[in-house]
Order: sequence, then C-alpha cells, then structure tokens
Amino acid sequence: METAVINSGKSTGEFTFHYFSELFHRRLRTTDGRKIGRVDDIVFEMKQPYPVALGIVVEHGIGQDAELVPWSHVRTIGPKTVEVAPPESGDRFPPFVDQPGWVLIDKHLMGRTVLDLDGRRIEAVNDVHLLESHGRMVLAHVDTSFNGFLRKWHIGGGLLKERLISWKYVQPLSLEDAVATDSVSLSVEHEQLAELPAEDLADALEELSGDEQQALFSALDSEKAAETLIESEPRAQRQLIASLRKEEAGAILSELSVPQLAALFSVLPYDHRTELLQTLPPDEAARVEAILGEREVTAGALATSDFVRMGKDATVGEVLRELRASGRETHEISYIYIVAGDVLLGVVDLRELVLAPDEAILDDIMTAPVVSVEQDDVRDDLHRLFAKYHFRMLPVVDASDRILGVIRYQDIMKGLEGRVR
Repeated sequence: METAVINSGKSTGEFTFHYFSELFHRRLRTTDGRKIGRVDDIVFEMKQPYPVALGIVVEHGIGQDAELVPWSHVRTIGPKTVEVAPPESGDRFPPFVDQPGWVLIDKHLMGRTVLDLDGRRIEAVNDVHLLESHGRMVLAHVDTSFNGFLRKWHIGGGLLKERLISWKYVQPLSLEDAVATDSVSLSVEHEQLAELPAEDLADALEELSGDEQQALFSALDSEKAAETLIESEPRAQRQLIASLRKEEAGAILSELSVPQLAALFSVLPYDHRTELLQTLPPDEAARVEAILGEREVTAGALATSDFVRMGKDATVGEVLRELRASGRETHEISYIYIVAGDVLLGVVDLRELVLAPDEAILDDIMTAPVVSVEQDDVRDDLHRLFAKYHFRMLPVVDASDRILGVIRYQDIMKGLEGRVR
C-alpha cells in the first residue's frame, strides 16, 4: 500500500503533497489579482486507481450559487493563496452542480467513520492526503490520525504519527450513502482480494496497523490468507497470527506446506508456537518440530507428498483426463514424475504434456535422468540446485532412487531473485 509521511506543500521531485485541511478556506485569487473567495471544497471524479480533481468549489452565502473553478485553471498553490486563471468570459466561473460519480472531500469524506468489510467501526477520516503532479491533483490517502483534526483548526500537525490508508482500500459506499450513513468503507471486495497477488496484499497489510490490518486480512479466504502470510515480513506475520481465532488459524495453517509452517513458526513466540502446533495433525506437528529443532534440516524432512506420479506406459490423453478429474491443486501438477513402483525413471513438464499428442506414451516424451536431491541433503544443497536449475520443484530420492516426495522452489528460495521454468 502506498503511504507517505511528507510535509504538506513540500515538493518531492515532480510531486507535491498537500493535506486538504491546510487547503480548506485558503484564499482564491485570479492571476490578474481579483479576489474570488475561499476554498470551500474540492470535487474529484471517481476514477481508477485514484480520483482526479475536477475543480474547486467556492461558496458565496445564502441565495448565491456556488462557483466551480475548473482545476485546469489552477496555476499555483501558495502557502496562503491559490492562484487561478480568470474565467473565459465574464467575472464568474460556472455554477457548481453536483454530478453522479463526483466526490467532494469536505462534504463526503471529512469526519466520516471508516468501517471494515464486516461493518465494524475503525477510525474517523480526519484529513485527506492529496498528490499534485504535472498540473493534476489526485486523492491518494485518507488520514485517520488526530493530526488532521489539529491541522484543520490551525493548532498544528505532526504531533502524532500519520495513519494513511491508500484510497485503493477506501471508498464511499456511494455519494448518497456517505451522506445518509456518515461512513465510508474499506473498498476491497472478496472477489477483488482473490485477484490481487499475495505479494501486493502483504505489502498493503504491512503498511496498515491494528484494526485496519485485521479487517483486510479477515476478508481473505484461507488459501489467499496463507499465501499472503508467507509473503509478509516476520513482524507482520506475528501480528496477523496473533489476531486470529483458533479455528481461523487452523484453516489457514492447513494450506501451508511443512517447510512453510516451520519458517512461520520460527518467528513466533514460543508460547504461541506451542499453541498453534496443537492445531496441526500430529504427523505434521512432529515434522515441523523436527525441522525447528535441527540445525541442518534435511531434504527428507522438508519433502511433501503433494505431487503426481504415473507409470511409463500411460498415454498423454489418459494422464490429462485423470488430472482434470483429480481435483488436485495447481501447485501439485507442475511436473509428472514417471515411476516403476516407487523408483523414479523420468519427468514430464506439464507444459510439454499439453502440447504432446494424446496417443503419445510418457516413456517416449519423458526427460531422463531426473535432477533430484537425496534425502540427507541439507538446505545449502537445495539452494544450490534450485539456483542452478530453476525448476519449480525437485524430487527427493533415497539411495535406491525411490521417490520420497518433492520440495517446492517457493519453500526454499522465497525472497531470491530469478524466474522458474
């Protein structure tokens, strides 16, 4: 999630950040020196990924139409005055008439309560963080810290740490609802969350704190939550796990492999780790404890049985039909391992499989011998092989070449650069 703690009105390269509370009621003048009034609101058009400023609303009191100064007329935003180009004709800008798809900062956002996806109250919007660049102004964040309140009343700001929530995660329920319900809501729906990469969700969660972080994480299904948890930094992992009920934790942990569980548990406090181990099946808990207790964890301990094996005489068509009917997870079928009994004979990449004719036999299209690791190999050996070959998984074999399981790239090489093939 994009956040910033930048002094309002200060330029950073080609960008300038502003807080609405500091622009509110700032004087408006034309470039030829005529006074127009004050900034009473700024209207934005709802666009993705961020709303874009359309103009400045200027009120003139009871019985007089408010003016809308088009944003294209804004020339400079000074510390005390906003300077704009004069109207094209006459001495007034066009009257302000609200339109569908517009959002006004003061009217629709300031002071609204931020709700999570379950409708629970989080914080109030005390300010709005704006980004000016190349003549455009976009709505970047809402600030739920008390600083916005202090800035609005000219008491100062920066006394507390800003709590900036990216606009990508906040939206009015609708312009009408914002007025009627006095609230805005975290905007990421379950369907949208499922489409976001786990890395992006992890970044977003690391920038949130407390209730906001829990609200977003609780909206993920167990599979996406597990992926996001693994991509998060240790501090965020501890915070996220601590916020879960036992049932939720069990569902999320069930989506992780034994190496992933061991990596996660290694950053947790001892008492919490012990409690979570009890949610795992006994055999998995024992393997995780063994890994945590070993200085040189072996490939045999890290291996998982989630892989596909087939006989050498099976045809491509038979294998594809079986895979489609199996209900297997996608990460389990990167490769088809060809065996005789339990002895590893060869391997077929799934991408080669789908391009081969249905009548082809696996024995004719498999690659042999297979790059594999021995059950007593340690993590450094695995790093070396994955770095050299970049396979998505490697089979683990014993001294007689019997396949014992596989180790996935992401379990060993998370955080290292390079593409797998």
